[in-house]
Amino acid sequence: MLDIPVTYSSTYKPTGSKHRARAAPDPPPLFDDTSGAYSSQPGEYPAPGADVAFNVNHLLGDPMANVAMAYGSSIASHGKDMVHKELHRFVSVNKLKYFFAVDTAYVAKKLGLLVFPYTHQNWEVQYSRDVPLPPRQDLNAPDLYIPTMAFITYVLLAGMALGIQKRFSPEVLGLCASTALVWVVMEVLALLLGVYLATVRSDLSTFHLLAYSGYKYVGMILSVLTGLLFGSDGYYVALAWTSSALMYFIVRSLRTAALGPDNMGGPAPRQRLQLYLTLGAAAFQPLIIYWLTFHLVR
Repeated sequence: MLDIPVTYSSTYKPTGSKHRARAAPDPPPLFDDTSGAYSSQPGEYPAPGADVAFNVNHLLGDPMANVAMAYGSSIASHGKDMVHKELHRFVSVNKLKYFFAVDTAYVAKKLGLLVFPYTHQNWEVQYSRDVPLPPRQDLNAPDLYIPTMAFITYVLLAGMALGIQKRFSPEVLGLCASTALVWVVMEVLALLLGVYLATVRSDLSTFHLLAYSGYKYVGMILSVLTGLLFGSDGYYVALAWTSSALMYFIVRSLRTAALGPDNMGGPAPRQRLQLYLTLGAAAFQPLIIYWLTFHLVR
């Protein structure tokens, strides 16, 4: 009987061995293991959002981060309050709402007054308990609704006129709109300087002067529209009519506002300065209207 030798693989270890080799212990890690949010399978990517979730949780659990966020929120809230305070300091929202308190009846009557002011008798602004009535209750009260809408209409009409003449371009229309706006701002600044130099004590504010200066857009619209319909002759007739009507309106309105009850008993030189200021503001209107409209009619 032949003896068959039994061979063992190099990796085979008898199960009945009493002595087993012990593996060397791993050295302690230098840093804490924070990879629990990642997949343990090799070659796989971490779960979507696992790193972001860990960072957010770590950030929210940090007391210094919470203090910084609370401090940043307080700074933002304080800055918002300061912005609102400064905005109300320079621009009063309540005063601005007063100039837009209009209705359809007021707008129709005011437009008629701007075109034909010669038959109007009482030009004084009405008061109720020392507070001026809103425009919808007083035809003599200035408003900013008509100047704003008239400015927008003027820009649209200028674009149509330039398109009819084959001269339309966004640059030309933008230049036309910005020029009209700049002229009004310069006029308001000049009036403010004149009121300061003439030491006028009245209730005239920047919004009042802006409203009176913006009424010229109504005459500009009528002049351009008449010029487009009837040519240059119609344009000059409409320009003469609207300019004279606006001059009369400005003189009566500003003179009543500037020479109020507080200024009636003032010295004669001051009253003359106030009258010259009113006449100068009125005489300047036809020049601005012509300068801003003559190139739109050919």
